[in-house]
Amino acid sequence: MQAAGLTKQVESQGRPLVILREVDLRVDAGESVAILGASGSGKSTLLGLLAGLDHPSAGKVWIDGTDLFALNEDGRAALRARMIGFVFQAFHLLPALTALENVMLPLELAGALEARQRARAVMERVGLGGRTGHYPAQLSGGEQQRVAIARAFASHPKLLLADEPTGNLDSGTGARIIDLLFELNREQGTTLLLVTHDGELASRCSRRLKLAAGVLEDELAPQEEAGLNVRRRPPVAAADRAR
Repeated sequence: MQAAGLTKQVESQGRPLVILREVDLRVDAGESVAILGASGSGKSTLLGLLAGLDHPSAGKVWIDGTDLFALNEDGRAALRARMIGFVFQAFHLLPALTALENVMLPLELAGALEARQRARAVMERVGLGGRTGHYPAQLSGGEQQRVAIARAFASHPKLLLADEPTGNLDSGTGARIIDLLFELNREQGTTLLLVTHDGELASRCSRRLKLAAGVLEDELAPQEEAGLNVRRRPPVAAADRAR
């Protein structure tokens, strides 16, 4: 996945408000990358743009070589169904569907064979094999987040985007969710990109970036990354930005 010159600007009280400013980002296949930032820094906006859930004011995003915003809305939805899993901070489970049905939904929309069996298998994998018939309101916050993770991984996406996946959880449940995310990341070889203000979660990733006032720094400052195995990466080439 790659983004070049990604900018998001909105009107606020009749004046322009820049949320993201010319963000360049490249994430390689199988990599795990954390984007750290305080509340209001633009993290969730960036993730929504990278998934094609929102339109940028300027810039481009490529997923597996496909120009995301050259597609129409149906094309972007089809690409997401085929390649992207998304874990939301607020879970976004459908309340009228059971846990199993929530996990089955993206598989059925993608026309996957044996959707029920596949959903059951991933529910077992996240430790919820005995809760498949429960509705979201009957599940704890940690259980709902595990259902959301199961839903995201059920279709074996090439890219998983996670928005503050432990933000609504207590520390013990959050630690288990972190372990689960990285276990599934390793087992399926899924590229993992998450936004968080949780330093412990970020430290598990192979690379950490920082977003502040809409500007994405290439890496954390040297004093912040002391003791971390952080790989330096070249900036996006000018030729790529012109694509």
